[in-house]
Amino acid sequence: MTTSGTVEPRAQHERTDVSCLEQNGDLPESGSSEGEDTKESNHSGTDTSESSESSENESDGELENTSEDSSLPAEQARSMATGPTGISPETGFSGPTVCERCKNIHCLQSQKEKAAPRKIANGEFLLILNDEGIYECTETGLIFEVTKRVHIKYSVLSWSKFGRYVKKPWTVGGPIFDVKCDASILKSIQFPHSICLADQEHDVTFKVLHIHGSESEIEPSVDHSATHVKWRVNSLSPVGPLIQTSDSVHHHGVVIVYKVIDAHPSLSFRVYLAINNESFIKDIAKEVKASNKKFKKIDKPPVCLKLLQYGMKYKLISDPEAEINPEDFQFHDDSIAKLKSYYEVYFGEAVEFKLSLVEAESDEIVWTSKLRACDWVLTDHNSDVRNNNTNGNRRRKSSSVSDDETMKKRIKLNSDKVTDQQLMALARKFGKTWRESAILCLHVDMKDIEDIVAKEDDITMRKFRVLMKWRDKEQTNATVQNLHERLLTQDDIDYEVIKELEEMLPAKGFQGEGFPREGR
Repeated sequence: MTTSGTVEPRAQHERTDVSCLEQNGDLPESGSSEGEDTKESNHSGTDTSESSESSENESDGELENTSEDSSLPAEQARSMATGPTGISPETGFSGPTVCERCKNIHCLQSQKEKAAPRKIANGEFLLILNDEGIYECTETGLIFEVTKRVHIKYSVLSWSKFGRYVKKPWTVGGPIFDVKCDASILKSIQFPHSICLADQEHDVTFKVLHIHGSESEIEPSVDHSATHVKWRVNSLSPVGPLIQTSDSVHHHGVVIVYKVIDAHPSLSFRVYLAINNESFIKDIAKEVKASNKKFKKIDKPPVCLKLLQYGMKYKLISDPEAEINPEDFQFHDDSIAKLKSYYEVYFGEAVEFKLSLVEAESDEIVWTSKLRACDWVLTDHNSDVRNNNTNGNRRRKSSSVSDDETMKKRIKLNSDKVTDQQLMALARKFGKTWRESAILCLHVDMKDIEDIVAKEDDITMRKFRVLMKWRDKEQTNATVQNLHERLLTQDDIDYEVIKELEEMLPAKGFQGEGFPREGR
């Protein structure tokens, strides 16, 4: 189903004072070409990369933050990155990361408000912003500057699909997104990037790749900070940041661990080393999902303790020793490749162990974590139960009961007609656009609306009777769920109406079609 995404009332917003991007004035930084008025044409050429075969809006696995292992040397712990602003359970993205060193390059002030989106169909996010301002998406790190109330829909895309447009001297600088809304209201977008700009002895130029059908343009950025690249919106289609530099840059990185789930007593894992780029992380989740094996993500702190550098060799070691293939590999930009590099870790029997990723030349620790049976035993236990003839029937019966209860909830959710009291509560929330809502979303005839207006002097009763007209027409399908879906198709639907409907949705934690309630 479709859900809404909203920003909380302004008084409740978390206000963050960040040294980020200049909001007044678009002066370029010294040594960069961000303020250029020209655009570089980059028309479609020969496709040298593997294009993505699967849907870009596929829902991905989760990546949650847990406590860090305290097994690092004290001197390294002092120099480690401070970690992400927050790890998105929807996307696995660790947020725009600011380490201790690149914190110091913040020099410009701006105000932004945190905005929690809703996840709607096919992995797409929805934000309903009720006023002008600057808002940061808590799931993706995108920052939107809007001039008035607007609905913004957006999703993370894969760079592998657009790899043919990324040609030297340009390389990928951050995730690529598809953003949809009224471009005249969206003034600018700030894209998160994974690059550490501290201690750079060479210039880094940021620009933005803007895809137009089968062609593309490399457009100038307005400015950049330690975490974001700002782009002035002119039109909307797939868009993402690029970088140009004379040397290899340093990236904030993450390590993502998946365990093979099967009936064997052995342990087998995939360990991915990746830049903290949401498009990259999404590609990893899609690759794992497409495998003929079943995997479980192991929830460990993902953020690397040292910056990653292309061309550097990294090796994975374990204690006790495991079979690791390859033992090391040279880290390179896999952004536009459909298949990502990973380490395969194998133990002949179940053991607790410690994994560490180190620089091959110096043996300095880049990431480390202790993996225990409790990290995967629950999933393995369920797998064992399915193969256990003694207890399996009882467990399957319990599961069947649970499935029956879920089905009953779904039936109840779709069979309970909206009440007079609920319609009246909604009528009080509708603003000046109630007629448009009735015609566009509820398909109430204009003649019926005119008849109601002629008979009713009270404005609230007019709205109430129009809602009753919809309910009479829908019959058994006149549910809160259906009304919620219908009204969300209107871009400028009143926020208070959607909020009221969400409060009415029955079965807290359950929202039809098996989707959990989000953001409540």
